[in-house]
Amino acid sequence: MTDAPIRTTCCIAGGGPAGVMLGFLLARAGVNVTVLEKHKDFFRDFRGDTIHPSTLQLMHELGLLDEFLKVRHDEIRNLRVLIGDTEVQLADFTHLPTACKFIALMPQWDFLNFLSEQGRRYPGFDLRMETEATDLVIEGDRVVGLRAVAQGQPVEFRADLVIGADGRHSVVRERARFQVENLGAPMDVLWMRMSRQPGDPEQTGGTINYGHMMVTLNRNDYWQCAYVIRKGGYDELRARGLEAFKADIVQLTPFLADRVHELEDWDDIKLLTVAVDRLQKWWQPGLLCIGDAAHAMSPVGGVGVNLAVQDAVAAANILAVPLREGRLTTDHLDRVQKRRTFPMKVIQQMQLTVQARLIDKILDARKPIKAPWLMRLFNTFPFLRRIPARIVGVGVRPEHIHTAPHPLPTPATGQ
Repeated sequence: MTDAPIRTTCCIAGGGPAGVMLGFLLARAGVNVTVLEKHKDFFRDFRGDTIHPSTLQLMHELGLLDEFLKVRHDEIRNLRVLIGDTEVQLADFTHLPTACKFIALMPQWDFLNFLSEQGRRYPGFDLRMETEATDLVIEGDRVVGLRAVAQGQPVEFRADLVIGADGRHSVVRERARFQVENLGAPMDVLWMRMSRQPGDPEQTGGTINYGHMMVTLNRNDYWQCAYVIRKGGYDELRARGLEAFKADIVQLTPFLADRVHELEDWDDIKLLTVAVDRLQKWWQPGLLCIGDAAHAMSPVGGVGVNLAVQDAVAAANILAVPLREGRLTTDHLDRVQKRRTFPMKVIQQMQLTVQARLIDKILDARKPIKAPWLMRLFNTFPFLRRIPARIVGVGVRPEHIHTAPHPLPTPATGQ
């Protein structure tokens, strides 16, 4: 005997930044919402953890900024990159018109736990861990729910709206047969961790030389490292052997020489296949995709988390009231796509330009390189650093909180 479907107003596949943020904002606005996350917790070591000023501004607008900044984080006010032997001061966030004039480096699991805690304050928020969306429920030409597996058992959710926020390998968009436009990426990324030692640099940064690029993220007691390779080059890299790869790391970032031995085998190195794509259409009746499920972003600029959050805010602003009042139409879904398409395309074009004009050429170099003259201008004319800071830190058409909060339940008091 199959259990009866679980009824909710909005069912969200995916407990990443887009899904959890949207779930929280809808519940805050009085909508019953169920968020499905396939893992038992949010802990994933190699996920984007740059919280940009645009996202911090949303925390400020929600009245949560002080509490949010109590979560352990690091602050980046200036972004630097070492190109060859030249350090380029690339971005200065201290002039942004935002409450926080810095990027916060915070592990994504801490960010998601914080948003989940805020969501649980509202009775309409239902976060279900270890529940993986596997298929759509379709009646006629309309999506009416999701099929899922919860701790090994099948379960069905019925909803007025299904949201696909399940990332770049989205089951939802696959089952909906959405058309995907693949824009291409010349690189993949290897993620690894190595310990931090006294005397190491304090600041998160990047190094570009010898045909490779390495980003080191300061996680207090260890470095989270991203090593950029030519797309499809992982098998060739492995064929050269682990010791040769360690030598490449030391050549690029010499201060890691005394700890590359911590990479004991290839299991310590995770491959992230980079994709840049977007859906031609994000919705169909009863269904909407947002975040990476609608537009996978390149790692360039570290904007993926923040674009996903911006999608969630726009969706909440447009959909909360019609969902709560039972009058949602496809026009509302189309408004979300139209609202977010322009900023998404601008950022993707910026990423494609950087990939083509910088990264693609770097990955072909085999000798020491020099910083391009255009990038050296950032050192000569400091005001130029405000341009990438604005594009990366705030973005194009930043979203703001327009949903009004429903009153929280009054705690019961004893007699």
